[in-house]
Amino acid sequence: MARAKVYFNEQNCKGCELCVASCPKKLLRLSERINNQGYHPAELTDEEKCTGCGLCAVMCPDVAIAVEREVRA
Repeated sequence: MARAKVYFNEQNCKGCELCVASCPKKLLRLSERINNQGYHPAELTDEEKCTGCGLCAVMCPDVAIAVEREVRA
């Protein structure tokens, strides 16, 4: 069983929504918070449902997302 942790570098996010559009589970959205650049950064809505596929990180042009997967026996 794999469990994933998604990390966002909110200060690098420009709110382009490419990660939001690429998430097959539709678990990403733009936050109501505003980062130092004046953008709404992306955030994960339900960590438990995330499969850790990594599509969000691949699509991010600003390398603001990292996905770590933990494999459990």
